[in-house]
Amino acid sequence: MDPEIMEKLAEEIKNMDFKMGEIQGVLFPESTCDIWDKIYNFQAREDDILVATFPKAGTTWMQEIVDLIMLNGDVERSMRAPCFVKVPFIDIHPKPMPTGVDTASAMESPRLLKTHLPIQLVPPSFLEKNVKVIYVARNAKDCMVSYFYFQQVNKTLPHPGTWDEYFSTFLAGKVPWGSWFDHVIGWWKAKDKYQILYVFYEDMIEDPKREIRKVSTFLGKELTEDVLDTICHHTSFNAMKENPMTNYSVLPSFVFDQSISPFMRKGKVGDWKNHFLVAQNLIFDEVYKKKMEGSGLHFRTEL
Repeated sequence: MDPEIMEKLAEEIKNMDFKMGEIQGVLFPESTCDIWDKIYNFQAREDDILVATFPKAGTTWMQEIVDLIMLNGDVERSMRAPCFVKVPFIDIHPKPMPTGVDTASAMESPRLLKTHLPIQLVPPSFLEKNVKVIYVARNAKDCMVSYFYFQQVNKTLPHPGTWDEYFSTFLAGKVPWGSWFDHVIGWWKAKDKYQILYVFYEDMIEDPKREIRKVSTFLGKELTEDVLDTICHHTSFNAMKENPMTNYSVLPSFVFDQSISPFMRKGKVGDWKNHFLVAQNLIFDEVYKKKMEGSGLHFRTEL
């Protein structure tokens, strides 16, 4: 990364006060709110592929899978740039870098893009053009734990406070990008109206090759077993944890302080059991039952 840009970035982050704003009741970094019209009016192209998730639901994992599928398993080409460079994040403006929208607009087709936006805030052009969307959903308990650590590491987001504080904040939907419940249900309800492949993180952990094959079929790519095996291996947790193009180690510590917790932390199902108190689990299950009732959505919290 350009030293001058790094210096500006360091200064920018040092002066940040982590202000948050709201769009239709959903919390976002103020820098996102400042360019909201630009984001909402983003022009999708028919051959775009959009990876959509609630934060910490396997976004980077799916980005790397899709990139490799489109490259027919060419690992060398997949290493051309860090994941956050080759897949623009359209929701953000990482000052002093260009906005995600500007980066995406300058790309040649076909583009692979990323968003954490809930369905009601996605730029309408994606739905109007019926762009292929891969939505990854992860159970709320593990999502909460992972997001708690991520907000400690990511210096562009507010500090999460204590675990007890964060538990209440997350359950109330007062975290960046909003309520987990609204997010997963909103995309679930839209999946039959548009070209949306709804994938569960737990299914990916259980049988990665099966899920990768499902994604490749959705994208119209028929890959050989050998290519699927290559993608499986390259996108395994251990391989991605050691890969500087996916583990965010190229970012300086003033942006991502991985001395607190690695970006690729555990990648397991059920780590919430190491964090939830018995009383918290009871509270969570009660809220979960009310909010998810009638949605038709079912998550596994252990395998």
